[in-house]
Amino acid sequence: MSDMKEKTVYLDVCALSRPFDDQSYLRIRLETEAVNLILSNVKEGKYKLLYSPVHIKEIKDVAETFERIELEAVLTKLGAMITTKFAETRARAEELADLGFGIADAAHVAFAELAGASFVSCDDRLISKCNNHKVGVWCGNPAAYCEREGLK
Repeated sequence: MSDMKEKTVYLDVCALSRPFDDQSYLRIRLETEAVNLILSNVKEGKYKLLYSPVHIKEIKDVAETFERIELEAVLTKLGAMITTKFAETRARAEELADLGFGIADAAHVAFAELAGASFVSCDDRLISKCNNHKVGVWCGNPAAYCEREGLK
């Protein structure tokens, strides 16, 4: 085993849900393929998929039963729950919320940031906020992540 730090990735719920969106739009199809590529690399052990209590809460609220079950299965089979200092994460999430991030978005970003994981979302506004506020980890959409990592 190499001494290189394991690459970790944090896909928010909108990214994980991309395969369930209307595939008639090119962008959605491209992002779906990128999410599937990321997950296949996680399955192969090349990356570690992290998730947080925010995922559990948001997925529990998914109305479509099949989608909810599939998302839970992805996290259970492929993901690892983030183990971090929750007080520190909460404080960072509050800082982000004060900067205009939504509550759930702030929590997702805080978990990813404190875990040192690349943050992947399909929400352009959220990615823009992350980049404008110099969040401490890489932030971008699934296709950009695949491009950055050279995933094929």
